[in-house]
Amino acid sequence: MPARILVVANETCPGTDLHRAVVRLAGGEPSEVLIVAPALNGWVSTWANDIDGARQAAQDRLDDMVRALREDGLEANGEVGDGNPLVAIEDALRVFPAEAIVISTHPPGRSRWLARSLVSRVQRRFELPVTHVVVDLEHHSVELHEPEAVARR
Repeated sequence: MPARILVVANETCPGTDLHRAVVRLAGGEPSEVLIVAPALNGWVSTWANDIDGARQAAQDRLDDMVRALREDGLEANGEVGDGNPLVAIEDALRVFPAEAIVISTHPPGRSRWLARSLVSRVQRRFELPVTHVVVDLEHHSVELHEPEAVARR
């Protein structure tokens, strides 16, 4: 079981499904979790230059997730990251040497991260086990894709 888990999530961050997946990955062992919520702006918000609103929304989601994980006995912290999730992960790994990464996305068709092959790109780039959690907030369902063998460059 990894002792240091990096979680990357945006709108799916405060969901109970992601929370359960992280607790399961920790396996009841003392674990340190860093949750990074990229401060994403939609194209309309970008034109309106609402980065402060995007950062505040990300911070609010983080606060809920951190609180829930701490209540389950995990050492959890959160930070708002770069709007590009790859850059946000890279920045986080510089200060938090994770042993595993959890990426939470919306389902295919709704997720920009999946449309941009984020999960496979993270696996190739960072050479860490990646668990992919697909959270469908609309239908209250979740899919958990356990890490396969780490893809080497």
